[in-house]
Amino acid sequence: MNKTELLNKFAKDGEQRLELARVLDQMQRADTRSIPCPTQFLSPALRASVEPLLAACGHPRHLFTGGYADAERTICVFLPHWQEAEDYDASEDLAAISAAFPRQATLTHRDILGGLMGIGITREKVGDILMGEREAQIVCLREALPIILSQFDQAGRYPLTLQEIPLSQLTPAPQAVKEIHDTVATLRLDAVVSSGFSLSRSKAAQLITTGRVSVNHLECLKTDRLVEEGDVLTCRGLGKCVLAQVGGQSRKGRVILTLHRYV
Repeated sequence: MNKTELLNKFAKDGEQRLELARVLDQMQRADTRSIPCPTQFLSPALRASVEPLLAACGHPRHLFTGGYADAERTICVFLPHWQEAEDYDASEDLAAISAAFPRQATLTHRDILGGLMGIGITREKVGDILMGEREAQIVCLREALPIILSQFDQAGRYPLTLQEIPLSQLTPAPQAVKEIHDTVATLRLDAVVSSGFSLSRSKAAQLITTGRVSVNHLECLKTDRLVEEGDVLTCRGLGKCVLAQVGGQSRKGRVILTLHRYV
């Protein structure tokens, strides 16, 4: 398929079409110029749309990285024929910043992101923001580093002290996970969402049909979709859970589940 045919098949709307076109442009650039070519940061939902697109392109040489293992927001780097993934140095395209703030400050992820956007940094140039007690660690595109270091001196009403740090010094906090054991009559999406988020079946169905639930970061409006072990279920306003294990059947013939809900 050519570029237009790929976009017609994989893009849901005009905005996603533009985002996927940019990814394809970088893929072509890596091929024609024989240099590594990164995209801007991809949200989990956009990455979930990019992966089948790349499969349709014959799995071009690429990798995803967000500066540390299990990063939520990542860039996709297309590699030239001469470069192996293990030889790619993420610090060529990504940078990490420590933004220290006063002890009395009560800053949140939203405050840091809002401050960055206030100096003209778009969301696509910023990866994960890791919040600590007196520090925020910001992953960004290296091209955005000089602007952030020179202009980002305040978040909310609190001053910030910035310095670049190696990517290896990023310290994501371990996510708290609640393990849920339950049984369902069927692996339908509404049944599993009901178990994972402690909701009634009717409430889970309502959330799905109103577009608030995603499976593996892609919106799903079908309450009867069957989910599988390893699927990530996200509900706006309620968070994320993973169907960690599908066991056998209970004595009453129901399917035994283990879910991990991130709290």
